[in-house]
Amino acid sequence: MATKTRGARPTRTDDQLGPKSANYHTHALTRGLVLLDLLASVPPPVTLTGMHEHTGLPKSTLVRLLAALTEMRFVVRVDERPAYRLGHKVMALADAYVSSLDLSAAAGSYLDELARETQQTSNLGLLDGREVVHVCVRQPDRPLRFETSPGARDSTHSTGLGKMLLAGVAPEALAAYLPAEPFPARTDRTITSLDEMTKEVRRTQRRGYAIDDNESSAGLKCLAVPVTVADQTLAALSVSGPAGEFTPKKQKEYLERLTTAAAALAADHDVVAVLSRMHESMGEP
Repeated sequence: MATKTRGARPTRTDDQLGPKSANYHTHALTRGLVLLDLLASVPPPVTLTGMHEHTGLPKSTLVRLLAALTEMRFVVRVDERPAYRLGHKVMALADAYVSSLDLSAAAGSYLDELARETQQTSNLGLLDGREVVHVCVRQPDRPLRFETSPGARDSTHSTGLGKMLLAGVAPEALAAYLPAEPFPARTDRTITSLDEMTKEVRRTQRRGYAIDDNESSAGLKCLAVPVTVADQTLAALSVSGPAGEFTPKKQKEYLERLTTAAAALAADHDVVAVLSRMHESMGEP
């Protein structure tokens, strides 16, 4: 009569480990990628026993896979338990991945749709010291529109993008991202003092969006929302156009479109990868 083994842990099936394949080498590759994914998703280092518990793979199999990954510098052995972490070759792959991406191609479709739906100019901006950099711009197909271009820079204190990005700055650091007082007045509605800007930033944080109401240019209005990933504001997204078209009803519609587009950008891995790299490269004030 067969005896029942007590305490046996079920081994993960191939369906759980990755795509089905009858090819041995494909199975080995899949399992190696599973290990890399595990090392990327848990705090390092990870012991051999820990990998066995997470994957259900035999330790003998893990040792062979880790030996190959270590030889290729994708994994580094850090102590004698043994325990492992990701190696520098993974970073090289990540760099190559990000370098292959084009922000205009990755984010452009979202801004195209936003410009088409709102019939206003859509802008994606990053904070670079005391300036906002327009990193992606799309224009509506109409003669009367707000004109700007990728790479254009603008002030933080008078623009919707700038105010939205300032809302993600620590209060004690706010002044460093603003010009010396009095701030340059672009129109008679431009905020020119730190005290008033601090109040405006707080209002922006409370309502979740920023407004440029004829502050950067007379006759121009702008609404901006954050592009937030893991509680960090990577960028701001806005629509800009003739102030007379921003009626209360239209503003509500624009904000709904902006919120949807910002969420889509934040959920796109390619967009986030490029924005994260650009965010890290931007200068301090």
